[in-house]
Amino acid sequence: MTGRSGRWARGASALLATVALTLGACSFGGVKLGPDAVKGKSPDGFVDMHEVQAAYIGSGSGGGGTLYFDGREYPFGLGAAGIGGIGLSTVEATGDVYNLKSVSQFPGTYGQARYGFAIGTESGGDLWLQNEQGVILHLKAKRTGLMLSLGGDAVVIAMNPQE
Repeated sequence: MTGRSGRWARGASALLATVALTLGACSFGGVKLGPDAVKGKSPDGFVDMHEVQAAYIGSGSGGGGTLYFDGREYPFGLGAAGIGGIGLSTVEATGDVYNLKSVSQFPGTYGQARYGFAIGTESGGDLWLQNEQGVILHLKAKRTGLMLSLGGDAVVIAMNPQE
């Protein structure tokens, strides 16, 4: 490979390697996703979010949402890169936030385990995310579009400035 196609292939390979390493890091070190991770715990907050996903072997997405915590609303943005899946869909998700004692713990890089499908307006799937500070999100997702997903993503959440 030479020229533009060679640079693109090297760049794509580097991106996939970075995503794989990030996902690997999220998979170890005590990250425990699923119902057992929150068994016996009460939610500390609630999130409402939207995301657009595109995938063909690798996947990427972007979006935002609102964290409801301690009687206040906190807007945030998100971006993700991952491996696994094919298609294009939009996701509207709501869910509970666990292990959140301060809003400063919310932003960061989350490891995500996902499974589900979307065909037209039919969808199914749960999203479980955990960041490096132990904050866990359990989201119920409503997807539209055509998407088959099985894999994981690294999701980065950043707080939007308060007005």
